[in-house]
Amino acid sequence: MQTIPINWQNIQTVFLDMDGTLLDLHYDNHFWLEHMPKRYAEKHNITLEQAQQALMQNYEKHKGTLNWYCLDHWKEVLQMDVISLKHEVADRIALRSNVIEFLEYLQAMKKRIVLLTNAHNTTVKIKFDYIGLKKYFDRIITSHDIGLAKEQTGFWQALEKVEDFNKQHSLFIDDNLEVLDEAKNAGINYLLAIEKPDSKQAEIKTDSYTAIKDFRQLIH
Repeated sequence: MQTIPINWQNIQTVFLDMDGTLLDLHYDNHFWLEHMPKRYAEKHNITLEQAQQALMQNYEKHKGTLNWYCLDHWKEVLQMDVISLKHEVADRIALRSNVIEFLEYLQAMKKRIVLLTNAHNTTVKIKFDYIGLKKYFDRIITSHDIGLAKEQTGFWQALEKVEDFNKQHSLFIDDNLEVLDEAKNAGINYLLAIEKPDSKQAEIKTDSYTAIKDFRQLIH
């Protein structure tokens, strides 16, 4: 497997996304596109196809905003116990290959490790209760703490008010190209994408961003 060259000596802070980056995005895709429609159809006594259509209309309205990532929002709008439903398929929560080895590698180099996720705080807690990642982070920041989704203009400027970091000495890894574009526009020096966020789906085109297949590629 080809090593991805990184100037680790010049990096002080490593910002890491969660879903699709450290964790397999299959859990989230399965939950929102398969499990939620199934339970929604059962509750409203409608067909699965009708449930999928209704949910997709709701999803599209809020995609790319804080509401899209907010469990409280979906609980209110859909009148569904979203948290309980998430636990029903929690067996699908999974780490990507060699994530722990990579985090330990960063710790050994004394890098500041910050989780930077759009996920709702409750979602982070649910997932970290199933997989023991919390101990590897110096800080956990969600977009809900900032007040903007990571793909929204002004996110990084708002982040600078609550987290002390140098853009020229920061690495950010995320599977969302819109999010990476916003980080690039904000001046974050080192940016990496993810080749296959969902293990059950095809690789994605990451345009000009170098993409990670396996986190071993960053361990020199």
